[in-house]
Amino acid sequence: MSADATIASLGAALRCGRATAADLLEQCLAAIEARDPTLNAFITVLADDARRQARAADAELAAGRDRGPLHGIPISLKDLIDLHGTPTTAASRVRSGHRAGDDAPVAARLRTAGAVFVGKCNLHEFALGTTGEESAFGPTRNPHAPDHVPGGSSSGSAASVAAGMAVASIGTDTGGSIRIPAAACGLVGLKPTHGELSLQGIVPLAPSLDHVGPITRSVRDAAIVHQVLAGGRGDRALPAAARGARLGVPQGYFMEEIDPAVRGVFESCITRLEAAGCRVEEIDIPHAAETPDVYRRTQLPEAAAYHRETLEARPDDYGEQVRLRLEMGRRMTAEEYARAQRERLLLSAEVDAALDGRAALLLPTLPIVPPRLGADAETARRRMLRLTQLFDVTGHPAISVPCGAAGGLPAGVQLIGRRGETANLLVQAAALEPVVRG
Repeated sequence: MSADATIASLGAALRCGRATAADLLEQCLAAIEARDPTLNAFITVLADDARRQARAADAELAAGRDRGPLHGIPISLKDLIDLHGTPTTAASRVRSGHRAGDDAPVAARLRTAGAVFVGKCNLHEFALGTTGEESAFGPTRNPHAPDHVPGGSSSGSAASVAAGMAVASIGTDTGGSIRIPAAACGLVGLKPTHGELSLQGIVPLAPSLDHVGPITRSVRDAAIVHQVLAGGRGDRALPAAARGARLGVPQGYFMEEIDPAVRGVFESCITRLEAAGCRVEEIDIPHAAETPDVYRRTQLPEAAAYHRETLEARPDDYGEQVRLRLEMGRRMTAEEYARAQRERLLLSAEVDAALDGRAALLLPTLPIVPPRLGADAETARRRMLRLTQLFDVTGHPAISVPCGAAGGLPAGVQLIGRRGETANLLVQAAALEPVVRG
């Protein structure tokens, strides 16, 4: 299986007899054996269960029962997502001994669609970080440069797909945790509209900011998985969309801390889009600079509320940096939290206004090249979140698409669409993907 094989291409091979689900799985398991000792993408590998699922998928396809595009496709899950009978560790000693009694609804829908679960992926502990370094199971490494971070918090999910250990993965995104690792690993990462997909059976970070979505090798694959997670079969075609889109590029705050290498890649992407007939306009989101403070005063109190009992009873079972951030959340007042919620409404209205008459907003996904392991964690975290977290605060759908390399590592651009219009965003992203990739 080639590193750029997609759900669509592999599905075609399964249905014409050029491949079997068992073969695809064995190729993923071989990649895990070869690369995971270095990359540390997985916490739990479900080899035996996956082999049974793959054999069952092959038998059903041979008998004429086709569950849709994900039938027989190896998929990994971020280890925040419950899968019946397996631990959900959240990459923390706090969760030791846990075993899920049921599938999370998103996992149940993948199972119904015939997906083969290859394993549960490493992450930044409790999803409270952007680098993938803080985990009770050790850091995850970037498949393109193992001395660099893969992005987080869905670090193992992205690494598993980029290294050929899974064909797609499911991650979560509270401040950028799907899009950031997707960009750092050269993949597509989709954060749907907030509330569109069920978060039941997923360990929360901050419920009013949390999203769940796919990390894949193409926009079409992201659309397939998104359709399944939303309750469909995944075989609804993306309608054709004209490339001559009107796109808005937010200025000010968003452009203040972009590394020169990333800026160069982004400007080249804009040049290609304009050459393809897109109208690219500079726009303003007036209060965008308030985003980090609004995010912090929302995320940390909500996270601290979820962890209140275990933080009091078992503080030493948390990683130090994660525990310190949770303690910060405990010290924030109800007045601070309430003020943040009022400011969220203003930011949401400003993003809505920026999208008025435009197909999408366009930004780099990461303003920096993925840092080396061991870099200043707080500085890295602040900068890596800078361009993604607003759209978790407002709940707008956003997708990161690869757009080349910056500093020798993958770079991505994100497209942001209207709330409630994830499907339309996917149509636009699919139309622009060949241009964006260059």
